[in-house]
Amino acid sequence: MKISDNKVVHLVYQLEVDGQIADSCDASRPLEFIFGAGYLLPKFEENIEGKTVGDKFDFRLTAAEGYGEYDHRAVIDLPKNIFERDGEFASDIVFVGNIIPMMSQQGGVMPGKVLEIGTDSVKMDFNHQMAGKDLHFTGEILVVRDATEEELRDGLHGERKGCGGCKGGNCGDGGCESGCCNQ
Repeated sequence: MKISDNKVVHLVYQLEVDGQIADSCDASRPLEFIFGAGYLLPKFEENIEGKTVGDKFDFRLTAAEGYGEYDHRAVIDLPKNIFERDGEFASDIVFVGNIIPMMSQQGGVMPGKVLEIGTDSVKMDFNHQMAGKDLHFTGEILVVRDATEEELRDGLHGERKGCGGCKGGNCGDGGCESGCCNQ
């Protein structure tokens, strides 16, 4: 069976960035996903499409094909007082190097990395941690099978279950503006 839309895929991989291993998984805990459901980078999926169990892969993605180019406009200073709880600065979570989930103006969650804490502001970087980086993936396909109707509806691990749909749509169809889905 070949990898194509609505197939469940299990694979192992190693990701190299700047000559260092940045991420990996092995057969005891493979990466498992429904192909074509938008879980992975589009160019990653393009490079494994059509492969079968036992096939190996070795490909590179440019920064633009991966997580995008580094955008200096995504580094911003935020007022320090928004990080207060009960009038006290939340130093237990706001410290240099920590990644904090922040709310965008549209109501979505955006992880931001604390770069610097000033007297009146906190400098945060909202670029993906791999932005501006070329990615080198190697690995092997372990499993390819048809996704069940339940998996297509609820997600491979139930991550879409319990939403009940949004504005008449289904989780994952892009119609969940209210944030009711656990995507």
